[in-house]
Amino acid sequence: MNVRLPRTWTTVLHLIVISGLIVEAIEPVSTSLLLGTGAAVLGTVGRKLYHYLYETCDENWLNFNAAGLKNDLDRKLYGQHVAAQVILKAVTGFMNNKNPKKPLVLSLHGSTGTGKTFVSQLIAENIYIQGIKSNFVHLFTATAHFPHEAHIDKYKTHLQEWIRGNVSICPRSMFIFDEMDKMHLGLMDSIKPYLDFSDNLDGVSYRQAIFIFLSNAGGEMINKVTVKFWRDGREREEIQLRDLETELSQSVFRNEGSGLRNSVLIDKKLVDFFVPFLPLEYKHVIQCGLAEMASQGFTPTNIVIKRMADDLIFFPKEERVFSVQGCKLIANKLHFYI
Repeated sequence: MNVRLPRTWTTVLHLIVISGLIVEAIEPVSTSLLLGTGAAVLGTVGRKLYHYLYETCDENWLNFNAAGLKNDLDRKLYGQHVAAQVILKAVTGFMNNKNPKKPLVLSLHGSTGTGKTFVSQLIAENIYIQGIKSNFVHLFTATAHFPHEAHIDKYKTHLQEWIRGNVSICPRSMFIFDEMDKMHLGLMDSIKPYLDFSDNLDGVSYRQAIFIFLSNAGGEMINKVTVKFWRDGREREEIQLRDLETELSQSVFRNEGSGLRNSVLIDKKLVDFFVPFLPLEYKHVIQCGLAEMASQGFTPTNIVIKRMADDLIFFPKEERVFSVQGCKLIANKLHFYI
């Protein structure tokens, strides 16, 4: 990590070095010795320096920004008024609760490219100074981390050990499970004890942790409801969580392509919110494209983005209202149209 130190910390390091205390240790020994020696010599100043340079599980590196999360959801997440509302209230309420009864468990559902992964990143960025790169944020992808069904017992053991070990280090840990629709049946049930209403298990409390599941399962049902609202002439913004959540949880529980099929996590009501992500419309794809142009250093141009959007696939086929792949392909396709 490249860190530009404030003048005060640069001075501290300079004083440590010229004092002769660690000059010989700088090259052959790790930086941790440098910081350890500095802490021993300079006391409080040295400890502050250590916490400034190295991520620790305290307010120096964990600082929930409720206003920042709201601003990010309002400005950066397109076409997902239901998800934005649920995520903001759920995360803010949980983070402001000094003594939660259980971990926060969110299950995000919708078709590809609708913003599920992006939202998990926004949550991390507004809790951890290092964002999604924080040592306290752990991302698991079904096909990468749990590829072989024959090894499911080993995966269960490793997953339990990983969660237990990391929550022991930092109670405010976040665990993101991507491709839940490809997760082996029964694997997620192995973490049920950590998601339950328990004060502690073997001396470890999991109540401040956050678990987020990302899945395409339920996407077809969400799309049908959204299309029906459109065909009935109703505004997209009229869709509310109550129109989707109950059927969504039942769909995920029954869905053969769901990692939570017949799961005890649903049966025991351990998932706090099933969050629906609606299919994106043409106008949302345009917004994604303009934002992507800006992020890549180009001047956002409607002509370029509309030309790209016109080549994407939409449904229903004749009306071309909703994007089949959302905003997922925009980043890689953009250069072809510039």
